[in-house]
Formats: sequence, structure tokens, C-alpha cells
Amino acid sequence: MIKKLVAQVLIVSLTCSSLIAGHPEFDKLITMAKQEGGEISPKHLKEMLDSEKSVIILDVREENQRAEGEIFYSTTESITRGNLEFEIFNKIKDKNAVIVTYCRSGGRGALAAQTLKKLGYVNAVNLNGGLKGWAKEGYPIETGLGITFLSKEQ
Repeated sequence: MIKKLVAQVLIVSLTCSSLIAGHPEFDKLITMAKQEGGEISPKHLKEMLDSEKSVIILDVREENQRAEGEIFYSTTESITRGNLEFEIFNKIKDKNAVIVTYCRSGGRGALAAQTLKKLGYVNAVNLNGGLKGWAKEGYPIETGLGITFLSKEQ
């Protein structure tokens, strides 16, 4: 019962739209960030994780949003987008590491990947669709209650 309730709350929180999305200036900024930072599909990331590739998953969401769950992997880091430039050099020293950024739906993750590239992290990319895109593909999300899979009710 609790896992079903968590999954329902997660679905609601992941489907909420950003208040700023849809503004032409914002959309242009995010489009440019996606082009400069690059993106990876949830399927490609899942294949990398399943084959145990060397990759760092970087969650750039705000701390309160992390209650939605996370993409769990052995090398997962969390730095809010607002603190990225201040903390990244201490958390990830290898500028050749493969880094996949993500946020809730992809905007901040794209900005983070773009910034990482500008800071010299040559293999940084954003997860297309963020945690929302990951969950929509049916991939697992680690929550405080364990692993959760979102399913479409018929």
C-alpha cells in the first residue's frame, strides 16, 4: 500500500510542469544548452548502467526534490544546480569522467551539462527528459522505501 502511494505521489510530482517553461527566452536558453551540452536517452543510460560502464550520475535537483526518488548507481553524486560551479571541482576531479546530469524534466540538467563542458568536463551530457523521462520509460527509481517502478494503469 505504501509503495503504491509513493508511486502515485511520484507520478503527480513528476508530471507537474515548470512555471517558467513555455517562455520563448527560456526555451531558447534550454535548446542551446541541450545542443552545447549534449544529451543521452534514458534507454542508452540504462544500457550503460546494466553493462556497468564507468559513469557518474549527477543529480542537480534541489534538495527537497530529491524526495521524489533518484536514479541509483554506485557512482551517484548530488549537487544542486545553483551550487554546481562551487562544488564540482571538489566532488569530481577527473575531467575525462563520463558524467550524466539530470534534474526533474531536463532543463536544469541541460544547463548543468553545458556548464560542465565549459568547465572542461569533456564527457558530460544530460539525461533527455530527466527523472521524468527515466520514469516514463519504466526504469527503476530509488526512494526511501526502496526501488519503485512507475506503471501505467489500464
